[in-house]
Amino acid sequence: MKHKTLLQAMGFVILAALLLQGNSAFAQRQADYAENLDIKRTIAPYFTEATKREMTPDSDGFIQRWLLLEPINKPNRSNTVFTDSYLRKAFDTLYFKNQFTVIPKHGDKVKVGDQQLKWHALESTNFNVKLFRFAFGLDKQIYGVLFWAVTVVNAPEEMKDVRMAVGSNSASMWWVNGKEAALLSGDRRMVMDDVVSTRLTLNKGKNIIRGAVINGPGMSDFCVRFLDEKGEPIKGITISYE
Repeated sequence: MKHKTLLQAMGFVILAALLLQGNSAFAQRQADYAENLDIKRTIAPYFTEATKREMTPDSDGFIQRWLLLEPINKPNRSNTVFTDSYLRKAFDTLYFKNQFTVIPKHGDKVKVGDQQLKWHALESTNFNVKLFRFAFGLDKQIYGVLFWAVTVVNAPEEMKDVRMAVGSNSASMWWVNGKEAALLSGDRRMVMDDVVSTRLTLNKGKNIIRGAVINGPGMSDFCVRFLDEKGEPIKGITISYE
């Protein structure tokens, strides 16, 4: 068992080295190493397929139901390049049609350069959404990537003076109903409530939450929740993907 664990650790080190070398065959070699090391490719136990049952945030207010797009290839040798200006340019770039307005359906496909990518409606089993596990489990690129996430927050009534609280690894940007709410720049680890937005309003009914997470080497994940004017987690909302 110790020998197998050592082999797996060595495999991941080799994968990281391949990325840093800019190896164009990275994705295929990643799959080959996983197969040789007897690593099962699955998104379980980190995700389950989303259902249509009513879903509320978890006990701490975190949103666990998301539409996630398979990772876009965005090579970066280091996360130190993620300055505000770099991120705004990266996130303002149009990668696919209706990028800032679409509410995708599970299984929808988009074309990004020579990549054919699919949207997945999923429910995270953790308070944080483990994008690295999502990509690895689907046998997709895990380093030098850009993820897009969308969810729908349904409010029973208008909620004013709400704040969006976000943590991500590495950098990210978040929008509520088409307006920028939070920008997390630099090389950072995910910490809950790392960045909190200015006061905003959740409309009665549907509110579209959209996020983009970018990472070079290392793990990728995020967590999102809403806080009321007293700083307490908002739980009286439901989460859907349509």
